[in-house]
Amino acid sequence: MDEKKEKTLQEKLAARKYKSPGRAVTFLYHLIGSTVLLPKYNPHIEVIDPLPKKGAAVIVWNHLSRLDHLYTMKAAYPRAYNMVAGYSEFFRAHLHAVFKLNQILPKKIYEQQDLSGIKAIGSILKQGGVVALSPEGMSSIYGQNQPIVPGTGRFLKHFRVPVYFLEMRGQYLTSTKHFLEERKGYTEAKLRLLYSVEQLAEANPDDIDAKLNEIFRHDEFEWTKERGIKWNMHGRSCEHLDEICYRCPKCGSDLTMRAAGDRISCEKCQNGAVMNDYYAFEPFDGECVIPESPTKWVEQERLDIIKKIRGDKEYSFSEKVSVGYLPPYKYVPKKYTSQPCGEGTITFDHSGISFKGTKLGEPFEFKLSYAGVFSLVIMTSTAKFALYVNGEFFEFTPKRRSVGKMLLITEEMHRLHYNYWKNFPWCDWMYEGLELGIDKKS
Repeated sequence: MDEKKEKTLQEKLAARKYKSPGRAVTFLYHLIGSTVLLPKYNPHIEVIDPLPKKGAAVIVWNHLSRLDHLYTMKAAYPRAYNMVAGYSEFFRAHLHAVFKLNQILPKKIYEQQDLSGIKAIGSILKQGGVVALSPEGMSSIYGQNQPIVPGTGRFLKHFRVPVYFLEMRGQYLTSTKHFLEERKGYTEAKLRLLYSVEQLAEANPDDIDAKLNEIFRHDEFEWTKERGIKWNMHGRSCEHLDEICYRCPKCGSDLTMRAAGDRISCEKCQNGAVMNDYYAFEPFDGECVIPESPTKWVEQERLDIIKKIRGDKEYSFSEKVSVGYLPPYKYVPKKYTSQPCGEGTITFDHSGISFKGTKLGEPFEFKLSYAGVFSLVIMTSTAKFALYVNGEFFEFTPKRRSVGKMLLITEEMHRLHYNYWKNFPWCDWMYEGLELGIDKKS
């Protein structure tokens, strides 16, 4: 067959029709999940309000880790449901068959014009099925919830079906975004009705968005500290933690932190700590300056970025990166998330995100506005990030552990210049005395 006439994998996915998973698939998934997979994470699952035995419904959940699907499966059973997953995951060889069998629905993360993804969700609900989706778009990066994608309330009202909330706790600590090794401690999930059809019809879309952000509000490190939960860390509690905790809290140097085993330290001033089996930092000595938790560490880094970009209209940060893409005619093998296709330099400044380099041996460059890019897409780990360029997925792996810094720059540049994807109201203190987002300027 002429390869030029053959449909690409992307075209085939866009044309795919969906239905609810069959009873046999649902039963087998529940059997394996309940007896083999879930017990490893010490789960405690409570169903306060069961799903209706028939009829359409939506499950929203605070997305803490890649393991969340197991808790959703257990809480929803015996109802079959269709989970929404990131678009690029559908092109990974080891997930292809499982996704098709379970009728997983694709969604381009943070892409507002992803009509095929929205159509897929709508088709299941029109058939009277159940859809499980995360309004945050992707799993937690720091152990805290992220603001939901704007317009979620309007999206939910459009379908006029009951909305259930599955509250997750502990799943991020079981497998963090910076280090995917699994750790056993204690996890929870609670399913309850959030909006009946009547309540949803009466609710204001903006109020729904605000309510979702509020009920999702959570810090995994505070949660586990309050409960004194011990985790099996295998002596590697700090592995790759410098991908998000990149700035030294003592000397203020960026990208000088080095994390390995159970230790993180600054190569410039030797400030550092050990992280124990309770996810708590133990500073090396009384002279060390260490935040209470990784989330508090990132909070300080965000404050630093907020001030720097407002204090310097010429602010710019560039990194050398390798580039990956999704091949048109074959799946990405060996659990990789993309296929290498080029390299170059990516730059973040007040005008947007620009790239100059190569793709498949040819010159490749682009310029993206923060109007359409309010955060970076981080699929599996903080070692790399993705962007959609003219609707096409590209993944970037920097030479240094700098994704955490580029992520904060992107988010706060967006908030300064556009502020469509706002920070939480309880974070307004971060901007006190500073130039605010465009919607708050007088």
